[in-house]
Parts: sequence; structure tokens; C-alpha cells
Amino acid sequence: MKKILLATLLIAAAPAFADAPIAVTLQNHKFFPAEIHVKANTPTVIALTNKDSTAEEFDSTSLKVEKVVAGNSSGNVRLRALAPGKYPFMGEYHSATAEGFVIAE
Repeated sequence: MKKILLATLLIAAAPAFADAPIAVTLQNHKFFPAEIHVKANTPTVIALTNKDSTAEEFDSTSLKVEKVVAGNSSGNVRLRALAPGKYPFMGEYHSATAEGFVIAE
């Protein structure tokens, strides 16, 4: 009985992510799309594909996330549940061109 209760509590405590990851591509040191729309108050995953030959760091102070993705590879960026609003992000290594926004609505 204790095991069932513990399993139930663990499942209830796990965040429920949006149905499918949001595909974002980094190419020529730019994010495509540069504006990402997510459901407010729901954790989300961004599936980032880096098509550049060099690594890039997905970075955002307002999103409280940093994720390095090696060149010519992919990685997942997990976003916490966001209040409605607009959240900037950038590529730390190419911040002049790799910019974007997450809009939670």
C-alpha cells in the first residue's frame, strides 16, 4: 500500500509538459523561428537543432535556462511553467545575431 501511495505522489509531483517539443533550428548563428509561442503555466521543451559547425549556448536570464548544444547536433531545452509574457533568449556565443523571444499566452 505504501508503494502505491509513494508512486502516486511521485507521478502527481512530476511536471506535465506540453504535448510535443517545439522545434527550433540554429543556422548561420540565427534562431528559426525567432519567436516561439508556448502555453502559459505549462512546462515546455524546445528541441534545438544546431546546424552550425560550432557550439552555441541557448541562454536566457528571464527563462532561467542555459543549454550548450554542440555544432551539428541537437539538444532539448526544458522551460519551466511560464506566466503570460514575453521572455528574451539569445545564443551566448553569437549574441549579436542569435536572438529570439518566447511568448507565453
